[in-house]
Amino acid sequence: MESLTAAQQELYDWLVQYIQQNHHSPSIRQMMKAMGLKSPAPVQSRLEHLKNKGYIEWTEGRARTIRLTQAGSPGVPIRGAIAAGGLVEAFQDAEVEHLDFSSLALDPRYFALRVHGLSMIDALIDDGDVVIMQPVTDPKNLKNGTIVAARVEGQTTLKYYHRKGSKVTLQPGNPDKEKYPLIEVPASQIDIQGMLVGVWRWR
Repeated sequence: MESLTAAQQELYDWLVQYIQQNHHSPSIRQMMKAMGLKSPAPVQSRLEHLKNKGYIEWTEGRARTIRLTQAGSPGVPIRGAIAAGGLVEAFQDAEVEHLDFSSLALDPRYFALRVHGLSMIDALIDDGDVVIMQPVTDPKNLKNGTIVAARVEGQTTLKYYHRKGSKVTLQPGNPDKEKYPLIEVPASQIDIQGMLVGVWRWR
């Protein structure tokens, strides 16, 4: 799905929480108050963007018709594999199965990736594990040392994120530097797709 701006993300997160708690959608006035806005126009604009990007269904002019499009699929979607080694072909958005975490209050935006490789073994992430990721809307807010899913030149990898100036270093969590070298790229050439929030081990 297409990423959201900070303002759109703020409204979407609030909608998710409100609908989960109240089991119905809020009014425009309630959304205005929650977002600290004095006019309905910005709310309606954000709703339209959320609708166009596939996050909600909504009949314009009828706020109570808002429905979260992600609510129908329980659990966290597994969107493919990610390398814990070198770089592999970037994962696609296809959702072939879900991990059932219905007993946990997880954000519906979270997604999962299967790990291939041992470059993050010191972070207790083993080959075959599934990592739960939170989408990243603004990499500038990432703290150095965060474990991320990063796309570089069309390929993706799981690494520690470090940024200094205009350069990003993707650092493995494995002492074998020959087999698992650092990846250094200009910040403009890297796409941070998610940050780690959890690890699921099947065995």
